[in-house]
Amino acid sequence: MKPAPAPGSAARARSGPLFGAKLALSRAIGAASRASGRGGGTTLPGRVLLRLEPDAIARLGSGLPRGAAIVSATNGKTTTAGMLAAILAADGRRPVHNRAGSNMTWGVATALLEQRGDEGLFEVDEAWLPRVASQLDPGLIVLGNLFRDQLDRYGELEALADDWAELVERRAGRTRFVLNADDPLIADLGRDREERPRPGVSYFGINDASQALPQLQHAHDAKHCRRCGHPYEYERAFVGHLGHYSCPNCGARRPAPQVVATSIELLGMRGSRVSVTTPAGGLELELPLPGLYNVYNALAAFAAAMELGVEGAKAAGALAQMRAVFGRVETIEVSGRPLSILLIKNPAGANEVLRTLSLERDGDGLDLWIALNDRIADGRDVSWVWDADFEILAGAVRRVVCAGTRAPEMALRLKYAGWPEDAIEVIPEIDSSLDRAVAGAEGPLFALPTYTALLELRTLLSQRGLARDYWE
Repeated sequence: MKPAPAPGSAARARSGPLFGAKLALSRAIGAASRASGRGGGTTLPGRVLLRLEPDAIARLGSGLPRGAAIVSATNGKTTTAGMLAAILAADGRRPVHNRAGSNMTWGVATALLEQRGDEGLFEVDEAWLPRVASQLDPGLIVLGNLFRDQLDRYGELEALADDWAELVERRAGRTRFVLNADDPLIADLGRDREERPRPGVSYFGINDASQALPQLQHAHDAKHCRRCGHPYEYERAFVGHLGHYSCPNCGARRPAPQVVATSIELLGMRGSRVSVTTPAGGLELELPLPGLYNVYNALAAFAAAMELGVEGAKAAGALAQMRAVFGRVETIEVSGRPLSILLIKNPAGANEVLRTLSLERDGDGLDLWIALNDRIADGRDVSWVWDADFEILAGAVRRVVCAGTRAPEMALRLKYAGWPEDAIEVIPEIDSSLDRAVAGAEGPLFALPTYTALLELRTLLSQRGLARDYWE
């Protein structure tokens, strides 16, 4: 077996010594960044390289003999890409992968710059997907969902859906697509303007009606048919607007998925058991990550693995051994107490975390640490917390410490959700609030941070020697 090529070696050979010098300089800057202890060098080398060579992603990507796959979604892209990476590893493959979650152009460029491999696997931010895809020329794109998220940065869902539709149309016949049948914004991308199925498109979804919500959530996003504008009718919904839908006006409806969960048993924080039907037959998944949202992530990864030629049983075995991606249901021991970290960043994702925790109540109730930040990477507008259904845990919480730059607003939201005022404490600082929450907990502590609060928390835990740096 031939050794994997050095990062960018094929592109460098075609592009001459000048491009090679730019690669060397960018790598050196990345090494210096890591040596300084200020970060993992997951973005700076790529930023420098793209400034020196704007088409570096295309050049380096052309040096991947087996091509590249891209995973994008509002919620779950880091976990889905991590699941797919684990499946490929079980198949003896080691893709170039931006595993630390830096998912804009510079994160992709950094991974291509610094890793060895003959194929690529990249999670890509939903707003950056068209740009990265145009440069990387991927053979496979996996699209998981579109939820309302950071409206002050990305705008309304329909704008992103339009951008994705243009991308799919441009790449029809050149790229295979794995799409979520249960998200009408995503499923519609697999049909052309005459509603005919596009070639090279496959779908995944859930068929277990027992997991449906009793009613559509307040954070329900995709309300109107993209074909005619008429309101959808839902037979059932599973996560936010993901479910079984149809348009009574034009007849557009959920397509039949090829990879489908027919039976799901949710086991709280322990994970789930899932029966899956595929074109190659049925199998059972033992998924160690909790929540229906992770069932969707696993179905997406499994469907993508089939497209990439991995045998079903091998993929299922890899998912059964899946470790949590940082901040996505990681559990770390702090002062002898298990601290489980569950990222929340928008109403749909927060609701699924709350739904999962509702299965965990024990004794006098749950101990929580919730950190709400409003930095640029979180979105300055935190009004989304008023759309998340924190009422799900009313009566199930023993104690909660609110932290972050908007800790008082988080506490106010919990008060209006019916959480007892004497159980709510506000300490904005990440370190002191965490210590207070750990010291006062009687059972497991559940941490619900927004994105930059998650990074602060993980940095704090690594500095205390309790966890590895999140980029490792």
